[in-house]
Amino acid sequence: MFFLIAGPCVVENDSMPLEVATHISQVCARLNIPYIFKSSYKKANRSRGDSFTGIGNEKAMSLIREVGTKLGIPTLTDVHTQEDAAFAAAYVDVLQIPAFLCRQTDLLLAAGRTKKTINIKKGQFSSPESMRFAVEKILSTGNENVMLTERGTTFGYQDLIVDMRSIPLMQKFHVPVILDITHSLQQPNQLEGVTGGKPELIEIMAKAGIAAGADGIFLETHPYPEKAKSDGANMLKLELLEELLVKLIRIRKAL
Repeated sequence: MFFLIAGPCVVENDSMPLEVATHISQVCARLNIPYIFKSSYKKANRSRGDSFTGIGNEKAMSLIREVGTKLGIPTLTDVHTQEDAAFAAAYVDVLQIPAFLCRQTDLLLAAGRTKKTINIKKGQFSSPESMRFAVEKILSTGNENVMLTERGTTFGYQDLIVDMRSIPLMQKFHVPVILDITHSLQQPNQLEGVTGGKPELIEIMAKAGIAAGADGIFLETHPYPEKAKSDGANMLKLELLEELLVKLIRIRKAL
């Protein structure tokens, strides 16, 4: 069975993290899918200076920790600096390295030293083969808990494509490989400074990833994507999640 990393892009308010996580956790329990809750406690890589970045670091992280404690599930958030890694490690089980930062040696080493599980997203500019070096940086700290995530490759200025060959190529490094479905459907660098997306392709991308043998899938979901404060253009509506997962289970069983 594959595992699921899912949740809202960013912590938007006091109630949403637990509400979303509870819904997903119940779905995954019914379907026997291992689940990791994800949400960013802050958004550090926004295009526009006036974009929403968060409700406060400690407040957001406390809400993410509450999800893990109340539901008994592992939690994940992304980190951008060495200081972030040390701070976030006190609250979550998995630290995620954003795609843009997958080559930042000091960040990777700081994350590895926390002994938390580290999920490294493959940069839009990186080959799957080159991700071996990112894995080796984590291993050099004595931390063997590493995962890699494929999230698309830059195609022109305003689109991404996914090469499904990346999944088996990165699995050769003996780490779990995840397909980030929703971010790989982003359309970055829009003229208005707000990232676009193609959510209508979420199902076909997810099916392709499972068919290609991904160990896990990553997706962002929201009760009302059109009202989301970050990345709403490529998120899955929460009520559609269970139907999608049922289809993916059928594909995995067929393999």
